[in-house]
Amino acid sequence: MRFHSGSLIACATTISLLSGCATTGALRRATDQENAAIAAQATAQQTALASERAERAASDSALRQEVGAVRGDVAALRTELQSLRTDFGAKIASLEDGMHFAMPVNFDFNAATIRDADTPVLARFAHVVQQYYPQSKVTIEGFADPAGSTRYNLGLSAKRAKTVRDYLVTQGLMADQLNTVGYGKTRLVTPKAWGDKPGADLNRRVVFVIESKGQQAVALAAPDGQ
Repeated sequence: MRFHSGSLIACATTISLLSGCATTGALRRATDQENAAIAAQATAQQTALASERAERAASDSALRQEVGAVRGDVAALRTELQSLRTDFGAKIASLEDGMHFAMPVNFDFNAATIRDADTPVLARFAHVVQQYYPQSKVTIEGFADPAGSTRYNLGLSAKRAKTVRDYLVTQGLMADQLNTVGYGKTRLVTPKAWGDKPGADLNRRVVFVIESKGQQAVALAAPDGQ
C-alpha cells in the first residue's frame, strides 16, 4: 500500500499537536497542583501565626495580672515582716539559703515546752508562711544552752524544734513542709550562759529558715531593712 507524502505530513502534524496538547495539559496540572500546595502552605502558616499571636496575647495578659498581684503581695509581705519586727522583736534577714527568722521563741531550762508568751508570734509566723511561702520548705533549728553533755543537748534541741513543728501544724501548716534539726549548744547567743544566768534563755531557742530558691518573685523578695 502506498501513502502519499501529504498524508504523511498531515499525520505527523496531528501527532505533534496531540503530543503538544498532552505536554501542555500535564504542565498545567502540575502548575495547578503546585499553586494549590503553595496556597495550602500559606493558609497553614497564617493559621499558625494567628494561633501564636493569640497564645502570646493570653500569656501577656496573664503575666500582667501576675505581676500586679505579685507587687501587691510584696508590699503586703513587707508590712507583715515589719509587724513581726515591731510587735515581737523578730530579726529577719534574706540570706543565700533563704529567709532567716530569729524570733523570741525561747525555752525554760531543761525544757522543750512552748511558753504561752511565745504562741502569738508562732501563730503570726504560720500565717506569713501560709500566705506568702506556701510551696517553700521551712527548717526549724533548735538550740540549747551549754549545760550538760553535747549528746544530751543535741537531743534536747531537736525535741524543741519538733515541739514547735507540731504547734505550727495546729496553726495550719503541713507537716511535710516543716523540717527540724537540733544543733545543741552550738551557735550560742550568750557564751557560757546557762540555767538562770543572764541571757541563758537566748541560748535555749528555735530559729527558722524559709527556703526561697525557685519560688515566685514574692518569695524571693527581700524585705526592706534587716
